[in-house]
Amino acid sequence: MEAVKMANDLFASLRTYLNKVNESERTPAELANALNTWVKQSGDVLKAKIDEEVHNTVTRMGFIKREEFDELRAEFDDFKKANKNVSVKPEQSAPKKKTVKKTSVKKTSAQKKRKP
Repeated sequence: MEAVKMANDLFASLRTYLNKVNESERTPAELANALNTWVKQSGDVLKAKIDEEVHNTVTRMGFIKREEFDELRAEFDDFKKANKNVSVKPEQSAPKKKTVKKTSVKKTSAQKKRKP
């Protein structure tokens, strides 16, 4: 929609300048200069709109910019280096106690009848 408006603005501006050239109010060089200025400004506006739309779409999709990734990568590398330099001493564990395994003895029917 806006592209149509910009095109209509261009054509209207060109008609105005061409009429002024025909009436000798403007020179062809002034027309060319005005056209170049309009093209540059329109290109800048279009580029800004494209950048904004790409940024919105990429953000919505959950992507990050390369610069942000590189910053996170550098932080992560620094974190890894810092952790390598920290010496972690393992705790000395207490000697393990030996567990005695209890064996069960089956009682005979005579032993079962006796109550202590």
